[in-house]
Amino acid sequence: MFRKLNKPSVTLVMLIAAAALFLTIRSLNAETVNYPQLPVDELTAAGSLGGREEHQPSYYLDAQRTYSSLGLKQAQKNSEIVIAAARYTAKSADADIERTHDAETGGDIMRWMNDTGWVEWELEVQEEGLYEMELDYLPLEGSFSPVVRGIEIDGAVPFREAASITLDRVWKDDQYPYSRNELGNELRPVQTERIGWRTMAAADYKASSQPLQWHLTKGRHVLRMTGGREPVALGSLRFVAPEQVHSYAEYKDAMSNKQQALAGQSPASSNESKSNDNQGWAKVFEGEQFAGKSKPGIQTVSLREPHISPDPKGRIVYNAIGGERWRLAGEWVEWEVEVPEDGFYEIVIKYLQSWRGKSNSYRTITIDGKVPFRELLAYALPSSGNFSLHPLQSNDGIPFRFYLGKGKHVLRMTADASVVEPAALSLKQALSQMAAFDRKLRTITGNFGFGRDAPNMDRNRTWDVELYYPGIRTDLQAMIERLERTAAYLKGVHQAETDTVTAIQIAVETLRTYSSNVDNIPNRLADLTVSQNNLALWLNQLSDQMVMIDALALRTPGADTGLREAGTADYVWYSTVDFFRTFSMQYNEKSLNKEEAVTVWVQRGRDYVDVLNQMIEQYFTPETGIKVNVNLMPNPNALILSNAAGDQPDVVLGVSPEMPADYAMRDAAADLSQFPGFSEVEQRFLPGVMNSYRYNGGTYGIPEIQNFYALYYRTDILQSLGLEPPQTWDDVYRMMPTLQEQGMTFFYPPKEFSVFFLQNKADLYSAAGRDSKLGEKKSLEAFTEWTELFDKHLFPLDVPSFIEHFRKGDVPVGIADFSMYVMLNVAAPDITGNWKMAPIPGMPGEDGTVARWAQQPTTGAMMMKNSDNKEDAWTFLNWWTSTGVQSRYGEDVESLYGLEYRWNSANVEALFSMPWPKEELDAMKEQFRWANNIPIVPGHYFLPRVMDFAWNDRVLRGIPAKEALEDGNNSLQREIRRKLEDFGLPEDINLHVPGTPHPNEFDGGTLR
Repeated sequence: MFRKLNKPSVTLVMLIAAAALFLTIRSLNAETVNYPQLPVDELTAAGSLGGREEHQPSYYLDAQRTYSSLGLKQAQKNSEIVIAAARYTAKSADADIERTHDAETGGDIMRWMNDTGWVEWELEVQEEGLYEMELDYLPLEGSFSPVVRGIEIDGAVPFREAASITLDRVWKDDQYPYSRNELGNELRPVQTERIGWRTMAAADYKASSQPLQWHLTKGRHVLRMTGGREPVALGSLRFVAPEQVHSYAEYKDAMSNKQQALAGQSPASSNESKSNDNQGWAKVFEGEQFAGKSKPGIQTVSLREPHISPDPKGRIVYNAIGGERWRLAGEWVEWEVEVPEDGFYEIVIKYLQSWRGKSNSYRTITIDGKVPFRELLAYALPSSGNFSLHPLQSNDGIPFRFYLGKGKHVLRMTADASVVEPAALSLKQALSQMAAFDRKLRTITGNFGFGRDAPNMDRNRTWDVELYYPGIRTDLQAMIERLERTAAYLKGVHQAETDTVTAIQIAVETLRTYSSNVDNIPNRLADLTVSQNNLALWLNQLSDQMVMIDALALRTPGADTGLREAGTADYVWYSTVDFFRTFSMQYNEKSLNKEEAVTVWVQRGRDYVDVLNQMIEQYFTPETGIKVNVNLMPNPNALILSNAAGDQPDVVLGVSPEMPADYAMRDAAADLSQFPGFSEVEQRFLPGVMNSYRYNGGTYGIPEIQNFYALYYRTDILQSLGLEPPQTWDDVYRMMPTLQEQGMTFFYPPKEFSVFFLQNKADLYSAAGRDSKLGEKKSLEAFTEWTELFDKHLFPLDVPSFIEHFRKGDVPVGIADFSMYVMLNVAAPDITGNWKMAPIPGMPGEDGTVARWAQQPTTGAMMMKNSDNKEDAWTFLNWWTSTGVQSRYGEDVESLYGLEYRWNSANVEALFSMPWPKEELDAMKEQFRWANNIPIVPGHYFLPRVMDFAWNDRVLRGIPAKEALEDGNNSLQREIRRKLEDFGLPEDINLHVPGTPHPNEFDGGTLR
């Protein structure tokens, strides 16, 4: 029986129905807004887009404008300049170059065995014009990164993009279909590199959809190639005439004539609609079954939704490729497709593009290495909330027809940001103007707070800003006009008001408010900082071009591909089936555990566990006969509960460095130093890193991966300012005035206290581990130097994102951990070649040695004391941390996910065996000499807390350093005593706290 609706319920239903009807009618009658497309020349009317980085060459967009203004013509078709790489005329001393004969090419080649230095060639140009540059290259054995080299002509970089030309490696899955585990989930295969010689034209898909053009005048020139990243072999370099890409109409006419000629027909009797005898033919090619890709980090993904191909049916099935991992300009994926007969075909893509709001994403599409026609340069894929079927088509919705010969073809899609790059450069210029405006106002007002208002700012002061800054209104109007042009350009490109446009409009409103009352600006500088940060955030995302591909289909015109889009009813039905499927499917991997096996819990992602499982099954179990059960541990609380219940694992991987000692204090962790061969295992790791795993004379864990601090600096900016990377803290203090005069600064993690305590040889605990030593003189000296960074030398108290300010250039030098190195390589292609990593500054000793003591945080492995399988568990830990296994695991993980997932092994020899560039490896070795982790004692968790409070008292509240540190010392001492009492330990106990180790020395990649 249905319940009778009361009157309010009926009214509510009627209101909802009326609203729905109104919205439906409104949507049907809504007119499509057409935004005019702003020409690029109008967008860049204010001049060069080079920004305030005067030491940098102009962008390629500026170079193209120069070419046009000078009336330069493209070189003639038969104008080709060939340079044999082996016949170089000069090289730098640090470039490791060798000439050799190559059997595959049948000629002499040049092998550049490292990635530093430079090589030069001379060339003679017979005809002035614009040329494209082609290179025959072979990536040599190195890392998973592409080869990068810079190009100079006659001693100058012709445009900024020439400083980092990328020569791709080619990757593919080593197996397809993918293998499955016992639950039926697919396992990611290892990525393998397709080795071989390749020819490519120097290109940059942020600057142009077509290869870069180089202006060469008639006469003799010197071509210099500079090092960047990865070793490479070069066969020849050629300057050739640019290839013409015709329109679709021209292409279609040419292909129709070609087909008719092959068929023996005259053009007059041809009929394209009858040109294919296979009407109704269609074939689907799975997106995940790709033939090659430019980076191993472009990953397949597992999706569960209606009409996805193939349907995972509740399991993990990798059935699509791309998304957020296929976003950077120049990244490509290609597929091998096949057609049964010569003729015209249509191409249909099933894709998802839901990451960038209303923005389009762009792909340049080639078939067999050629762009068939102009319309496929930076082809727009509109935003879509769900997977959409999209035939490649003209602006009026008519599908393109591609003439393909019988057999196999290679279809490549390359992420292309060249359409939005003018807006990105214009926005970058606007940010430079805003930064200069901000610096000038802060100089006038004395407000040098970084990311905040200065604490001594007088908000009650009345200002006459125009007296000190006469051109302020002109500068404000210039910024407003540039931002408005940028927003108009983006609206025209995407035919929508995107999120980036909204952020720009908000910034414009802030500047208009400033313009209406310039005398109030000094009290509202924080609004400008917020606007700059917001625009910088959207600037960094503006060039992202995310697309996910489920499948591609080739069909004769109009044929049904069998691919389907999902509607609301499909999603409801699929979700319902998926829900009821969960009642009958097995998901618990513990149910697959083998009896009498070593049980290992891992606090990492599933993909890491899959690789570990594969290696155990391939190597460990066959070699030792020991079976291993590997299970995911979602959080450390599961281990606490299992230990209390007596159902703990034998081994735990991925634990925080303090967890083994914490469990040892509770008599729950096994002392690994009691097992045979421990002394040999211990030699694999840095002695200072082992400090955090020792407690009361025992060793309760061993490290797996380690982090480290390093100095990162912008080589271009420091060189322009006449500065060298600092070796000592005195060097840092000397460079600060020069940086601050330019509105720049040095970044140091504000709450990182350990560096100054370790470098000042200030012990934090007594040797017995039962007393705090924060009250001693050396501790006060270390604390004072640490806090003076911020109140004396004016280091920034808050930098929301060091990498973004590093890219922008206002924080061109600073200290960060290893993740900064990864992010710079992966997410900052715009400054490739303009930054370096070095060891952190230190304290000079009497012998001139710079002591750079610092912690190296780790994650590690431990064995539970109540394990019934200790001998086999120790055999597993010995195997797992060995050099060969760690090297192989690191290679497999990086091949699966790319450089951003580099396995930074704590096994020193394994870590150094990874494909590091020489300069980075040398910097790491120097920093690794000074590894010294803070020991763990009862109450250790209180140390960061009291140091945080002491820093706040000293820097923010102005309390004297001695008083602030004494409060911290008393608090830490009380907590240590309280925990000793909790654990039932005597007050006079000696916990044998490790002291400062000697500096490490390395023999190649081996720790001595």
